[in-house]
Amino acid sequence: MLTKDENDLLCRVEGEAPMGQLMRRHWTPVCLIEEVPDPDGTPVQARVFGEDLVVFRDTHGQVGVMDEYCPHRRASLVFGRNEDGGLRCLYHGWKMDVHGQVLEMVSEPAASSLAQKVRHRAFAVQEWGGFVWAYMGPPDTQPEFVPPAWAPTADTRVTIAKVMLSCNWAQILEGAIDSAHSSSLHSSDMVPARVDTAGATATNWLRPSTDKAPRMQVERGTYGFRYAAIRRPITNAATTEYVRTTVFVAPATALIPPNNLYNVANINVPADDTHTAFYFIAWGHPDQTPDTAGWRKFLGQQVGVDVDAKYRPLRTRENHFWQDRGAMKAGNFTGITGFPNQDVAMWLTMGPIADRTHDRLGASDLAIVEFRKQMVDAVRAFQAGATAIGTGDTHIPPSVCSFQAIVPKTTDWRAFGAKYVWDASGPALEPSYSTPADTR
Repeated sequence: MLTKDENDLLCRVEGEAPMGQLMRRHWTPVCLIEEVPDPDGTPVQARVFGEDLVVFRDTHGQVGVMDEYCPHRRASLVFGRNEDGGLRCLYHGWKMDVHGQVLEMVSEPAASSLAQKVRHRAFAVQEWGGFVWAYMGPPDTQPEFVPPAWAPTADTRVTIAKVMLSCNWAQILEGAIDSAHSSSLHSSDMVPARVDTAGATATNWLRPSTDKAPRMQVERGTYGFRYAAIRRPITNAATTEYVRTTVFVAPATALIPPNNLYNVANINVPADDTHTAFYFIAWGHPDQTPDTAGWRKFLGQQVGVDVDAKYRPLRTRENHFWQDRGAMKAGNFTGITGFPNQDVAMWLTMGPIADRTHDRLGASDLAIVEFRKQMVDAVRAFQAGATAIGTGDTHIPPSVCSFQAIVPKTTDWRAFGAKYVWDASGPALEPSYSTPADTR
């Protein structure tokens, strides 16, 4: 468990909160590229680290990320006119370009030099891997943009589901790196099967193990850590082990064990202390990775069906997350459709910020303990003048990746020759697999 002060240090991101300042030293996703598709299109509101932002694509196709509120009288620019290379405030017609340069002040006399003296707050921007990224730290600390581990090249297909959740980022991240819960919470979607490796079908993810109590081992790195959840496989249990490794990339990314077709990742962007943009990502070869419509349907996170136009979930605590008790009696473990929605139900019921002073952790919580310790230590070191974890020389090496495999018991997972899934040759598994009767 953590003390209240440690929990606040871990979770709080607004204003001068140390964790928020540490996170600002990283390039941060602000919104999806699909939200600002067209030049001179509708501006989009975003909120990151407690700051209200406006995102727009100008006449020339450049994306701007700025303070939402006009520097003149603080009216919202989300309602402004996106035209002729800039965003114009409706109130008095001031117009700013993507760099925050004031282009026009139509309410001021022609001889006024005020426009040369005013600069609106704008951030450096990159577009990559389906996201609009911004650097929101001090300009003199801005690092070069480095593609994330889950979008290493421009030809990687990256497919993203987005959900805006009313809870703190850390409890979501802890869920993403917790391998033990998948054998219970997701047992009706991540189905034990007699397969040689974890596989994906149109309706399920298959795994070659019925073991619900994995052994945990961790390896710390400068970027975060990776850990192994080691389970008994369904076949050849006397000589082999089923290993699933998850990678935590500080400050808020998880590389999740892949299936046979594509890789999986999660990134959590704090909107503020009690709201988070949760992004669930499939990535890999274009021929093997789901498209956006298929991915969101599979997850139960379709816009207009499962989430509203602002990506807020329609399943809520008030409507019991659309839980089907009849399905539960028929054998479905949770009665909640879409395994990320099962996670969401757990995260939201913890409250806006989980009270970790009351936790009772066990052996299966090794990754949770490591995450809390490493990030509390990292933020304290940052307060003392150290470089933010995961930046510069502490950035994750390209060789570090998540994996899952059945390996001989004599194999050390730390030395296993893992590589990301990138294969256009293998067909998807058919749903005619064999499922052990005792796992139904």
